[in-house]
Amino acid sequence: MAKSASRPASKAGSQVTPQELIQFYRDMLLIRRFEEKAGQLYGMGLIGGFCHLYIGQEAVVVGMQAAAETQDSVVTSYRDHGHMLACGMDPKGVMAELTGRRGGYSKGKGGSMHMFSREKKFYGGHGIVGAQVPIGTGLGFAHKYSEDNGVNMAYFGDGALNQGQVYESFNMAALWKLPVVYVIENNKYAMGTSVVRSAAGLKLCDRGAAYGIPGQQVDGMDVVKVKEAAATALAHARGGDGPYILEMMTYRYRGHSMSDPAKYRTKEEVAKMRQEHDPIDRLRDRLLSEKLIDEASLKNIDREIKDVVSAATEFAQSSPEPDPSELWTDILVEA
Repeated sequence: MAKSASRPASKAGSQVTPQELIQFYRDMLLIRRFEEKAGQLYGMGLIGGFCHLYIGQEAVVVGMQAAAETQDSVVTSYRDHGHMLACGMDPKGVMAELTGRRGGYSKGKGGSMHMFSREKKFYGGHGIVGAQVPIGTGLGFAHKYSEDNGVNMAYFGDGALNQGQVYESFNMAALWKLPVVYVIENNKYAMGTSVVRSAAGLKLCDRGAAYGIPGQQVDGMDVVKVKEAAATALAHARGGDGPYILEMMTYRYRGHSMSDPAKYRTKEEVAKMRQEHDPIDRLRDRLLSEKLIDEASLKNIDREIKDVVSAATEFAQSSPEPDPSELWTDILVEA
C-alpha cells in the first residue's frame, strides 16, 4: 500500500530530503496511475457523467500538501481526484465513488465531481465553476474563528478566475485577514479557450493586488518549487497576514473532460510539454542523476502503485450499487 500523501509539513525553507523527494515521486505516480485507470474505466462505461482527469498537474497538489499541516483544509473544483489522494483519502473509496458504488466516499451518490471527507479535511470537489472559492473563504473564516491555526487551500482554474464571486471572496478575505491560500491551477486552456484569449493582464496572480493580496507565479510542473512557494504562502496566511495567491503554471495532457477531444491545441504542443516538462519524469531524472535511488527501486515503486490502483479498481467493481432508498437520504441536515 502506498503511503498517505498527507504528512506533517517541512516548514518554510527550500531544503528537501532525499526521502521527501522519493515520497513526492510516489505520490505523483499514484495520482497519474489512478487517473489513467479512471480514464480506462470511463471508456468502458463504468464511470458515468463527467470525468475530469488531473494527468500532468500532479506536482501542484503534491507540492502544496507537502508544505501543509494536519489542521489545514482543502476545497477544489470538479478536477478533484488528485486532490483527494494527496489529502490521504483511500484510493478504494475514491474509485468506488467514481463508479457510483456504495463503498465510495459519498456512498456512490456524488460521482467524480462531488466527494467529501471531513476526516481528511477535504471539503469537496465542486461542479459549479468558481463556487469553491467562497466556500474556501468561509473555511478560512472557520479556521480563524476556531483559532485552530489552520489555513484553507482553495484550488481553482484559470477559467474560474473571471467569476465575480472570486473577487467578492478576495475582498472579504483581505478585509478580515482570513487564512486562505488561493491556488490558481493555470493549465492554459480553461474549458477549451486559451487563457491569452480570455484573461486580460500579464499574471493571474496579480489579480489580488487591488485588495492588497500578495501573489506569486510558480512553475507548477516542478514539485519542489511548488513546495517552496507553498511554504511561503502558508506561513503568510498562518501568521495572521491574510490571504495569498499562488498561480501554478501547469498543463493538463487530456481534454477538459473525458468527452473533450481538445482540438483547440496541437498534438505537437502536448507532446512537447510531456517530453520537456512532465513533473514525474523531471523528478525521476533528478533522483537518478543525484543517485538518490536506482532503477530497480523505481520499478518497485511503480509495481507497488499499480497494485494499489488495481486493488482500488477491484474494490470498486465488487462494491454494490447504492440502494434506491438512498435517494431520500443526506438531503437535509438533521436538527
